[in-house]
Amino acid sequence: MARVYSSTSVATTLAASLSNIATSLTVTSGGGGPLIQGSGFTNGDIFTIAIDPDTQTEEICFVTANSGDIFTITRAQAGSSAVAHASGATVRHVLTSSDLNFFRDGATAATGAIPASTLTTKGDLLTRTTATLQRLAIGANGTVLTADSTASVGVSWATGPVPSQTGNSGKYLKTNGTTASWDNVDITVSTATGTTYSLASTDVNKLVQLNNANPVTVTVPASTFTAGQQVNIQQIGAGQVTVQGDGTTTLTSTGASGPTPKTRAQYSAATVVCVSSNNFTVIGDLS
Repeated sequence: MARVYSSTSVATTLAASLSNIATSLTVTSGGGGPLIQGSGFTNGDIFTIAIDPDTQTEEICFVTANSGDIFTITRAQAGSSAVAHASGATVRHVLTSSDLNFFRDGATAATGAIPASTLTTKGDLLTRTTATLQRLAIGANGTVLTADSTASVGVSWATGPVPSQTGNSGKYLKTNGTTASWDNVDITVSTATGTTYSLASTDVNKLVQLNNANPVTVTVPASTFTAGQQVNIQQIGAGQVTVQGDGTTTLTSTGASGPTPKTRAQYSAATVVCVSSNNFTVIGDLS
């Protein structure tokens, strides 16, 4: 059932008198169609009329069914009273306080354009299927509203991309689209004691300490790191540390040796940053 309205309705008159208890009325022959024209009225809808409009005996009625010039009506609407009307009384489509309240009170009234009873719990959402409005109950704490073509209303509540904090103290939440993970804030320290060392993906965000009395060569391999990743290195032995590419990777630095920078002294440190595919810059205490 829907309320329907018309901008092109044509007023008509009663074909016979109407008692104060009658539930149907008949209008002048041929007047039924023009009265409801432009409204799209079908039986079961509500179409508002006034009988004897702008008089002391004005009565507002709801038309709920129609057959030609005969209308089924619900009497005494919008604060009016059911009274008798004489043959020839004007019958006109009108917009009343009842119609306006229907929309104004939809959020609070028991009946309205969208009755308050449609939503029953704090946080409920108004959604729709392909045909009707429908309540979507509030999701559980921590869930997020997600587009879901398999759901009848096209959306559903789903677990968000936030993993448990348990066991992740000292880490930060890293998100990527619909996934998330905890990553290190505190760096891990490891030590290499040989004279050569090749950086690995497991060294990302670590401090790799190079400890040898002889010179140490650190190689940055190709196809291992992605833009934004970094590895910290530190010379803790007497042997000076040289950072070099593997023939495919390219390094830049402020060091005097340019693409093969060296640490300045024992305990000097530097950071190797991947700036793009196989391109790196070395920043730190370099000679």
